[in-house]
Amino acid sequence: MRIVSSVLRARPTAALRRATPALPARIRFSSSDAHSQETFEAFSDRYVAFFQGAEDLFEVQRGLNNCFAHDLVPSPDVVEAAVRAARRVNDYATAVRVFEGIKEKVENKQQYQAYLDELKPLREELGIEIKEEMYSS
Repeated sequence: MRIVSSVLRARPTAALRRATPALPARIRFSSSDAHSQETFEAFSDRYVAFFQGAEDLFEVQRGLNNCFAHDLVPSPDVVEAAVRAARRVNDYATAVRVFEGIKEKVENKQQYQAYLDELKPLREELGIEIKEEMYSS
C-alpha cells in the first residue's frame, strides 16, 4: 500500500514534462476572407461562358447545381445560357427544371413573374413550357 500511495503523490519528472509537445504560440487559420469577393457581374459572366461551352448533359447539370448552390438568384443572362445549353444537349426536362429552380430561388411570385416575362421570347423560341403550363387544370 505504501508504494501505491507514494506513486500517486509523486510529481512528474522534468523528463515527462519535456515529452509533452508544446503548443505553437500562434496558429494560422485560413479563411475565405483572404480571397476577393466575386461581383455579381463576374459571377454572371463566368456562368454564361460555362453554359455556352457545355458539351454534354453532365456538364450542364453540374453547372446548374453549382450555380444554384450560391446564395443568389442567377441573372436572366445566366438562365438563358443554361436553357440554351439544355436544349443544345437535347434535354427538355432540364430546360424546364431551370425555371423550377428560379421559382425556388426568388423571394416572391412577382420576381418569378418578372423572370418569366423577360424570358418569354426565349421560351417561345425554344418551345419550352413551364411546369404550371404543362399541368394546369
